[in-house]
Amino acid sequence: MEDQILNVMKEAGKPISAGEVEKLSGLDRKEIDKAFKVMKEKGSIVSPVRCKWEPAQK
Repeated sequence: MEDQILNVMKEAGKPISAGEVEKLSGLDRKEIDKAFKVMKEKGSIVSPVRCKWEPAQK
């Protein structure tokens, strides 16, 4: 799930919201929200703009 979300974010090429991830991927919004929570804790995604997320630069 996390890999799918990161791929969608990379393909978008800009910070996107969970709703945009849902539209672009077809994944369930509740599952996206759960994955976002875990990904935020791990530091694999960052929020450069309020309510928009992108992969963290490593």
